[in-house]
Amino acid sequence: MSKLVVVGTVAFDAIETPFGKTDKILGGAATFIGLSASHFNTEVGLVSVVGGDFPQEYLDMLKNRGMNVEGIEVVKDGKTFFWSGKYHNDMNSRDTLATELNVLADFNPVVPDSFKDAEVVMLGNLHPAVQLGVIEQTPDAKLIILDTMNFWMDSALDLLHEVIAKVDVITINDEEARQLSGEYSLVNAARKIHEMGPTYVVIKKGEHGALLFHGEDIFFAPALPLEEVFDPTGAGDTFAGGFAGFMAASGDYSFENMKRAIIYGSNFASFCVEKFGTERMQSITNKEIEERLEQFKALTKFELKTT
Repeated sequence: MSKLVVVGTVAFDAIETPFGKTDKILGGAATFIGLSASHFNTEVGLVSVVGGDFPQEYLDMLKNRGMNVEGIEVVKDGKTFFWSGKYHNDMNSRDTLATELNVLADFNPVVPDSFKDAEVVMLGNLHPAVQLGVIEQTPDAKLIILDTMNFWMDSALDLLHEVIAKVDVITINDEEARQLSGEYSLVNAARKIHEMGPTYVVIKKGEHGALLFHGEDIFFAPALPLEEVFDPTGAGDTFAGGFAGFMAASGDYSFENMKRAIIYGSNFASFCVEKFGTERMQSITNKEIEERLEQFKALTKFELKTT
């Protein structure tokens, strides 16, 4: 079985949307990525840090879903990373109400020996220095996938460029792609980002789907139209987890296979937004996944005769 290393936050979130609000619940990039990737035939190893306040039941849940948690450091006298946010009525914009780094401030990732030979590495949104540390510990990786955000473009751009130069795939949203490249056109933005190092560029457009770029080749995957979106938190990470999990399980790192991975990522993200936090991701069944994949196929299937 192939191995997938996932580095990112395992955290507490408190969320408010037009549909309601929560107290502290389970969140974090690595959590969402892992829950998505665990549906594939690959060993998923999480690398993160939590405080002594992190419930054992959450760690047990991750283990019970097939994830290896040896790489999650527990700082007994520290507090777990916490983020709180409030979404606007359009569910696309939000205000951050609180960010408490806590144990994440001094996090030095340690990849367990059993995962240092992982074929695929998924670098969740974290400080570029942490991401570099994981790259250095996984020299045999055949595919390195990076997720980042505009915060690091503002505060650690030089280090971020160092990471970008070492990865095979970068996943960012359209706003971040424009900021990173200085180009408004997403086609030109992808071309500029290619020049920074990655062979593949994935640009996420939220409810409007995702674009995959490889040289001059472009693929577009739609997002599934949903009746209700309760909580968009973690949707991008869930997308990344489905993408990385599929790639790790298949062992085929071609552009054609990445098209399938994009669809799987979009499929999982459509489940994530249906409940608060990780609730929906903890309950989905293989039957539901397959049924929704058929819906994705139907979205774009058509016959067309050309002259």
